[in-house]
Amino acid sequence: MKELILVVEDNQPNRELLSDWLETKGFEVRAAENLEQAFAVLNAHSPRAVLLDVQLGREDGLTLAAWVRQHPDLRNIPVIAVTAHAMVTDHERVIRAGCSACISKPIDFKQLREQLHVWLTVASVLQHKDGTAS
Repeated sequence: MKELILVVEDNQPNRELLSDWLETKGFEVRAAENLEQAFAVLNAHSPRAVLLDVQLGREDGLTLAAWVRQHPDLRNIPVIAVTAHAMVTDHERVIRAGCSACISKPIDFKQLREQLHVWLTVASVLQHKDGTAS
């Protein structure tokens, strides 16, 4: 069974690029272009990870990261921020908001692959520790 990744990105070309890349790596992808769609996917499915654009038009993507961390059934899902904001202080703000990692745009797909591997492994360990493994 393929692992499900939620891509939350308001820019269609970026959303398609991420989705296509993930599919070539063997993941199942659900895509959302705004927070409303992202919340709907999270409520209906259990993605193994979320790739989150920090700036979704006028919406703050970090709202989603904070929401995920507040829900016991979702809190171990890795949220990897994908952002055009590359300053160290921006990355620190993203991590404080509840993201597991932060990757700057343009996306370094080698770094993304490594971060997904690390955080999916961590999530799996946490899931087994919490006794929530399926």
